[in-house]
Amino acid sequence: MINHDGTAAVRPSTLAWVGRHLAAGERIVGAEALHGGITAEMRALTIGTPDGGARELVLRTFVDVADAEDWLNREAGALTECAGTGVPAPRLVAVDPTAAHCEYPSLLMTRLAGRTVIDDEGVEARVPLLARQLLAIHALRPVEQPREYVALTTADTVVIPQCADASAWAAAIDVIRRPAPPYEGRFLHRDFHPGNVLFDVPPARPADARITGVVDWAAASWGPADLDVAHCSTALALLHGPEWGLRFTEAYEEAGGVLAADAGERLYWLVRSGLAASEEVGAVSRPWREAGRTELTTRAVEERLDAYVTALMDASA
Repeated sequence: MINHDGTAAVRPSTLAWVGRHLAAGERIVGAEALHGGITAEMRALTIGTPDGGARELVLRTFVDVADAEDWLNREAGALTECAGTGVPAPRLVAVDPTAAHCEYPSLLMTRLAGRTVIDDEGVEARVPLLARQLLAIHALRPVEQPREYVALTTADTVVIPQCADASAWAAAIDVIRRPAPPYEGRFLHRDFHPGNVLFDVPPARPADARITGVVDWAAASWGPADLDVAHCSTALALLHGPEWGLRFTEAYEEAGGVLAADAGERLYWLVRSGLAASEEVGAVSRPWREAGRTELTTRAVEERLDAYVTALMDASA
């Protein structure tokens, strides 16, 4: 069992499974836990090559997760669809969605260059990049259409923050009581936000940032472009302030993206994603604090969410 840093132990049958998918003469020489995920264990595996060099793969493992098979099948399908398209997704190496060979359901993929960037500095340059990248994802025409999107939040499951503007939230909840608007389907990442995008940012020139990868495709779905845009808008609002959530919608359209023409339909998707965040503020904000944004306490993020939902409702009045 490899235990490179005390936390990245890879289980024996999983090690054997990974080994069967390496090239002749390659071997696993190290493992390192990757942080930032919420539901899966992520590890970078260092692979020694016959010429004395090394390369890296990423192992995603779902431990005691009920929907692991579905998520891994969707991720494998999405990575296959992205291959050769110009969308910078990892390359699928192998997948064991039912744990037929591994201790737990697992997926093996290549590791992309770059890092996640969630600092406020340079956000004005990154938002247009995010918008253009999401538009490129929506332009994909998959050979096999993924499953329809699932919206788990309902009007009855919204968690209203203690600091909330009660009237604004009541109006927002009424919005999602309506039936979902009709839409033209698109290939969705479904969890597109700064934490799932890798950047190369020159230290002295943050404005010259470029995207090097998009990761975590386990929720890939078919649905309205508005839903992906709204999800990223909410994340930006919580990370950088409500104004950046509102700005992302504009950036997507400036990049050539098409959203719902009807203002009420557009509001539905934006509000639904904002309210969905109310149920997982603690889980979402914890990785941000671990990554250095210590000021983003659960209370601070709840306050930003309230400001964002209120801003959406004020704009629709």
